[in-house]
Amino acid sequence: MLNQSRLVCFVATADADRARAFYQDTLGLTLVEDGGYALVFDANGTQLRVQRVDAVAPHAYTALGWEVDDLTTAVRALAVKGLGAARFPGLPLDADGIWDTPDGSRVAWFHDPDGNTLSLSQPPQR
Repeated sequence: MLNQSRLVCFVATADADRARAFYQDTLGLTLVEDGGYALVFDANGTQLRVQRVDAVAPHAYTALGWEVDDLTTAVRALAVKGLGAARFPGLPLDADGIWDTPDGSRVAWFHDPDGNTLSLSQPPQR
């Protein structure tokens, strides 16, 4: 039924101005609408709605993620913009904060201004 429908992604923010700067300026997403209830971004054809809420309770897991062709380059580009990789105890990460998974994928995590966990991943090189 929904396989022909467009996916819409959601995260929340308690500070819309800070979230707008992060998603638009730091991540480079295109702002489509700044309405009363949400900031709406175009994430490469997928709608991302950053909902305005009074308080955000970030999850202990990844809320959003992007697949990239070159993870090291993407992580370093975000670092230049002041966004550091998230680090997790017990997870072997390289100097850039990247985890090389057993299947050959590579993953790095970071947080938005409200503490939502976001990720970048690179599929295995085959």
